[in-house]
Amino acid sequence: MRPLCPRPGRHLLLLLLALLPPRPCPARAPVPPGPAAALLRALGLRDAPQGAPTLRSVPPVMWRLFRRRDPQETRSGLRRTPPGTTLRPCHVEELGVAGNIVRHIPDRGAAARPPEPASAAGQCPAWTVVFDLSAVDPAERPSRARLELRFAAAAAPASGWELSVAQAGEAAGPGPGAVLLRQAVPALESPVRAELLGAAWARNASVPRSLRLALALRPRGPAACARLAEASLLLVTLDPRLCHPLARPRREAEPAAGGGLGGACRARRLYVSFREVGWHRWVIAPRGFLANYCQGQCALPAALSGPGGPPALNHAVLRALMHGASPGAGGLPCCVPARLSPISMLFFDNSDNVVLRHYEDMVVDECGCR
Repeated sequence: MRPLCPRPGRHLLLLLLALLPPRPCPARAPVPPGPAAALLRALGLRDAPQGAPTLRSVPPVMWRLFRRRDPQETRSGLRRTPPGTTLRPCHVEELGVAGNIVRHIPDRGAAARPPEPASAAGQCPAWTVVFDLSAVDPAERPSRARLELRFAAAAAPASGWELSVAQAGEAAGPGPGAVLLRQAVPALESPVRAELLGAAWARNASVPRSLRLALALRPRGPAACARLAEASLLLVTLDPRLCHPLARPRREAEPAAGGGLGGACRARRLYVSFREVGWHRWVIAPRGFLANYCQGQCALPAALSGPGGPPALNHAVLRALMHGASPGAGGLPCCVPARLSPISMLFFDNSDNVVLRHYEDMVVDECGCR
């Protein structure tokens, strides 16, 4: 009698189905129902970015966050986390806040911004910056919204500068509204950062669909006006649907190669390539990952885990004993994942934002009989 085991788990089926070529679809249109759409839903994405994203460099902070989290970077020795450190789930250690999604959002108002006129005496120009936040799901809760500004080199006054951030009116509308925050800026050689959460919108509120800000940088003393070179927003959010309460650190050992039906229950190697599923145009890193799967026999003594493996369930041992004594009395235990670990993905979304997302339970590390 064949063992009454379920088919491979939901995550594995989605990953295997995703290896099929995706159906072509119009640019910026939702992915039609099918394997690729099912995998995207499992990853918490509404649709796949279509076409080639705008070519722009990945900000260094996004690379640092990815390398800190990605298990493959650990094995290659590029990870910046000390050995033995356990990373908390749903927490961005480098920024010190809760979150499992980080977005680097560029200023959309730069292209429409007119050239800066020559400033009048004592009057420096103001700038309007626009951030498209429509890709943020309403279920996500923000934990950091860091405005980052880079200015062209300017001679600093002795007392430094003062940055003011106000809510901007719509295009061709009224000027700046009430000032949201003011802060001193001693120098402009390094990026100027300002925290908007709690100022631009309440900490317990959902992220707005868009954000228009009026910026002014005024010298505290005689000095030439500075010029805004670049503006961006680093947004960290927490999606509780993608968060698990317990951390499961990645094992260093890799699963055995091969996929034959014989042998004891163990993890078998399965590499998922983003190029093969057509996602390499928008996934920045990694190029793929070891998803793995479980396969093998769960008859005695295979149902008893070896040294270092997951502990055998008493129920699985009893089922194996019953099957050995009376094969028709019930099926053998099933070979299923006993330990899973996460992956992190760095990619461009449909708004050409650079996004870092952390996904739990994507890699099978250990298998056991259940």
